Amino acid sequence: KKKIWHQTVSLLREDGSGAALSTLCGLFGYSRQAYNKRDDKDGFAEDAIEPIIMEKAREYRKANPGLGAPKLHAILKKLFDDTGCFPGRDAFTEMLRRHGLMVRMKRRRRYKTTDSEHSYRKYPNLIKDLVPTRPNQVWASDITYVETTEGVCYLSLITDLYSHKIVGWSVGPTLETTYPIEALNMAYKSIDDDAARCLIHHSDRGCQYCSQMYVTILKSRGTQISMTQSGDPLENAVAERANGILKTEWLYRMTIPTRKACKRELTRIIAFYNDERPHMSIGNQTPSVAHTQSGPQQRMWKNPWENAGS
Repeated sequence: KKKIWHQTVSLLREDGSGAALSTLCGLFGYSRQAYNKRDDKDGFAEDAIEPIIMEKAREYRKANPGLGAPKLHAILKKLFDDTGCFPGRDAFTEMLRRHGLMVRMKRRRRYKTTDSEHSYRKYPNLIKDLVPTRPNQVWASDITYVETTEGVCYLSLITDLYSHKIVGWSVGPTLETTYPIEALNMAYKSIDDDAARCLIHHSDRGCQYCSQMYVTILKSRGTQISMTQSGDPLENAVAERANGILKTEWLYRMTIPTRKACKRELTRIIAFYNDERPHMSIGNQTPSVAHTQSGPQQRMWKNPWENAGS
């Protein structure tokens, strides 16, 4: 339960290594001030602060029931790091387990949201191998479902590929093109005409995105049209990921009584997703912060084949 970094630093100092205290502490990710504050005998500071950390964790769990331990650790670390007593990720995960705050997964039924068997024109994929370097360079659109007691709803999302920010959304009782168009109009309100002309809109080949109404709006703003070439979710990975986060971290864990309540909950959830939830694909920043930046983003994870090659 208790960390041993403090004792290790003490032993190294006793061995006469000659290294500065700040250097030894830095090996374990701590400051000299944290070393001086720590009670080496009984870990009193850590035991005292644990209930406070868990109370804050409960607050975030209430706002985002499916937020994983690494993300929750990153959020709370910023709040408690200057105490010098905040646990590492593994110890924090064990702390969550002791307090019954680990995430439990639930399975739900699936609904078909994409109909690509239509006569509308299908556009080529313009973003294959493209890595965005600024916000509003590529938007990715997708449709997913939300279950309510009153019946299923369909959520249209537009996500910025660079920042992962949800820039437009709409929810409705059917798969009509009206709702994706509402999401598109919301997204366009966040940029000017010059930005719209420098934008690529990417989606699957569903009838809503290929429809004359939708395509006409894109062309009228000078936006390039890009579409997936198969049913492979990886061709629209960021949009699929945004959908998955909203469902697994929030929507699957809720009982939503009506479609009106669904819209109200989504307003709250999407605000948390954009403004408070850190993303490993953008350097553990929130999408809203990343949306103010440009240049390459730091990815905080590796694919299995990258690990094998390192």
